[in-house]
Amino acid sequence: MRIEHDMLGELQLEDSHYFGIHTARAARNFPITGTPIHYELVLALVSVKKAAAITNRQIGALDKKIADAIIEACNEILAGSLREQFVVDCMQGGAGTSSNMNVNEVIANRAIELLHGEKGDYRLVHPLDHVNLHQSTNDVFPTAVRIAGIRLMKPVTEHLAALQTALQEKEEEFSDQLKVGRTQLQDAVPITLGQEFGAWAQAVSRDRWRLYKAEERLRQVNIGGTAVGTGLNAPKAYIFTMIEQLRQLTGIGLARAEYMMDPTQNCDVFVEVSGILKAAAVNLSKIASDLRLLSSGPKAGFGEISLPALQAGSSIMPGKVNPVMAESVNQVAYQIIANDMAITMAAQAGQLELNAFLPLIAKNLFEMLDMLLRVLPLFTNSCIKGIQANKESCLQHLHHSYVLVPALIKKIGYDKAGEVAALCLKTGKPVHEVVLEHGFMDKKTLDEILNPVQLTTPSK
Repeated sequence: MRIEHDMLGELQLEDSHYFGIHTARAARNFPITGTPIHYELVLALVSVKKAAAITNRQIGALDKKIADAIIEACNEILAGSLREQFVVDCMQGGAGTSSNMNVNEVIANRAIELLHGEKGDYRLVHPLDHVNLHQSTNDVFPTAVRIAGIRLMKPVTEHLAALQTALQEKEEEFSDQLKVGRTQLQDAVPITLGQEFGAWAQAVSRDRWRLYKAEERLRQVNIGGTAVGTGLNAPKAYIFTMIEQLRQLTGIGLARAEYMMDPTQNCDVFVEVSGILKAAAVNLSKIASDLRLLSSGPKAGFGEISLPALQAGSSIMPGKVNPVMAESVNQVAYQIIANDMAITMAAQAGQLELNAFLPLIAKNLFEMLDMLLRVLPLFTNSCIKGIQANKESCLQHLHHSYVLVPALIKKIGYDKAGEVAALCLKTGKPVHEVVLEHGFMDKKTLDEILNPVQLTTPSK
């Protein structure tokens, strides 16, 4: 055991703990979710610390031996070491100070070991005087949240691209499969099954583009602004060199905010990004719901498509198979919409020069990205790619509906077309049969009008 001190007194810590007294107090204060901050955020915070050590060494503000030890400790953590030492709950008070101190202390104590000292001997490497030199939680934490957000967004964008491709492939596969189109869940006009998939692909394409562009919103960081964005205690040489180092270390085109007080206190950028993720979730949920409708049955519903059978659907009804992957997508979407509301409330609750609720914003934003990261490939590979068209069901619905009637209007007029529709409903006979039986037009003309291409494209 070792004893550490702070302004509130002293605490005993296990010798195995690389975190110190500030982290230990935070762990006791916030036993809320049982989940620490996202590991990608830990790595982003460590990247900031490494960039700061390199910068402070370069401008002569930090002893080379201490700086090198800090850098080496950061490298070990970035390689996956000491992951279990980042213990502060994601639902923490203090605008991220607890997580910043957790990172400072772990880096400091590992650096102390590298200098052949004992953990807790902060005369060798101090968490604040050395690791946190020229920094504040208020510029470190927002910068790290942006870096982590960008890193998590990239693979989500790639998975959206894969989903779009899968939908477009189905658009081509089902391009000649005629079916009933529906508006307000009522029979409308004929379409192809491929056209439905094509429309979904367009929606996903927009989501992909919006998310790709959203990265630009996160690139402006306030590192060097320290406490409120004025740059108190941070030399100009540090501020300008720091952003260059951070760009090199992360491989992200970060830019120093022109007015650093802005990203220190305002979180509207996260609301914007969250809104883009919500829009994607809304589109995904709509697609999933449509698939559930089209596959309903298999005998007493639409039954126009079959989704891949993934698992038994009932403990009492043998043979029942449920659209579980689509249902999973729906639930993810509902949770993302809820997360967006939490981010909105947290962003508007900021006061004056700082938003104390950035940890909540980070938690919900990263949770949204994580869920999309996991559900998108499942939806693409375990659902979309395996969808089969039930051709007989599509054609049966088409021929037993009067949705072909609007195609007749141009030839026989609205009133006569209405007569055809009424006869179809009264007799239960298909449009083709009613038209020929009652002499509304000859077979050759009717076949031309009811040609699939004519039915599903603009008139000449």
